[in-house]
Formats: sequence, structure tokens, C-alpha cells
Amino acid sequence: MKKGIIATSCLAAGLMVAAYAAPPAGDAEKGKAVFEDNCAVCHNADSDEKKIGPGLKGLFKKEKLNNGKKPTEANIRAIINAGGNGMPAYSDMLSDEERDNVLAYLKTL
Repeated sequence: MKKGIIATSCLAAGLMVAAYAAPPAGDAEKGKAVFEDNCAVCHNADSDEKKIGPGLKGLFKKEKLNNGKKPTEANIRAIINAGGNGMPAYSDMLSDEERDNVLAYLKTL
């Protein structure tokens, strides 16, 4: 019985540390500004209708991206970094912080 209580207490403590140890990356408000300056020319944020590129409303809620992959942070970051299909690569145009902020903003759509 004591082992079960100790294990449960350790698990709870570990989960609390994990929750506070890694704050979410990015600032959605700053990401919105970066999006408006760099992405809004080609992408709608308030609709999933295509502009030049696909609309991004509900991006992280979609079953899959246009490339067939799941809409995970890593997969969307890869698209932002590498570009493709007419989209420029932003790996050298945006800082890591700006890309984190854009991802935080995209999660709010």
C-alpha cells in the first residue's frame, strides 16, 4: 500500500514539474503581427478559403495538411522553414522567436 501511495505521489509531483518546467513557446499576439506582415498576403487567417495559399483557420484542428501529413507543430514549422509550392522559405527570413510566435498564433485560429 505504501509503495502505491509513494508511486502516485511521485507521479503527481513529476507532472506538476513538467507543467511548470516548459512554458509554451511563442507569443500569439506577437505572432499575429508577424503573420500580418509576412503571411497575410497569401493566407487567410479568418477562413479556410484559399487566397494564394491555403486558408489557415482551424489549421491545427484539421485531420491532415495539404501535403498529407498531420498538422503538428513540427510539420507546420517544417513548411514555414522550407516553403514550397510558391511559398518562400522563411528559415532565413524569420528568427526562431518569430517562427515560435507565428506557430503560437496559428494555434489560436
